[in-house]
Amino acid sequence: MTTTEVPELAATMRSGYKDYGQGEAAVRALDGINVDIARSEFTAIMGPSGSGKSTLLHTLAGLDKLSAGESTIADTTITSLSEAQITEVRRKYIGFVFQSFNLIPSLNAKENITLPLDISGTKVDPAWFDEIISILGLGDRLTHLPAELSGGQQQRVAVARALVSRPEIIFADEPSGNLDSKSGSELLSFMRRAVKDFGQTIVMVTHDPTAASYADRILFLEDGKIVDEMREPTADRVLDRMKQMGH
Repeated sequence: MTTTEVPELAATMRSGYKDYGQGEAAVRALDGINVDIARSEFTAIMGPSGSGKSTLLHTLAGLDKLSAGESTIADTTITSLSEAQITEVRRKYIGFVFQSFNLIPSLNAKENITLPLDISGTKVDPAWFDEIISILGLGDRLTHLPAELSGGQQQRVAVARALVSRPEIIFADEPSGNLDSKSGSELLSFMRRAVKDFGQTIVMVTHDPTAASYADRILFLEDGKIVDEMREPTADRVLDRMKQMGH
């Protein structure tokens, strides 16, 4: 394989271990994980409850520190950085979409969307902002407070906030978990489009085979280890694989 064919990596982990607790009570959440997250790819992480899915997402994103091993974001090794330095890396390279929308109640939709840029003192790119708003169908909702928006609209505001700074990588934790199936499929279709049309990189934790089928590839976790990988997934194939894992 020539060097030109190697996919550029948005994030990596090498020999990643994460332990919670001490001594007899210690729980190993990640058990020697090696993973590459290629740029412009949509990766889903699946596995039974307690398999380490969220821990993998949080340690890759620098929200939690590995007990051993190292991880990188945009070629920056974050494992040895201070908390302040990791915060800086997150602000510069990462967008987050969580199951709970984490919107500020006193700010309207537009202010919530531009908040990360306002905090970092970066100007909003008006053309990019307009494109996101139009694709997400939020044009007539920008002056509304979160309490005046439906769950689906709040989640779309959260996605717009994650995308507005054109982050290197978006981490999404059960992003469709609180949505009805129509809002959920709209959101996932948009995330899929962000990858395909805008070259966005997305890593998503989900337990839903239908949500996972929007991804380019799925990593299956069990007992803190990656036990399988699936390309071009379908909901049925994912469901079959999850059944084998005793999910």
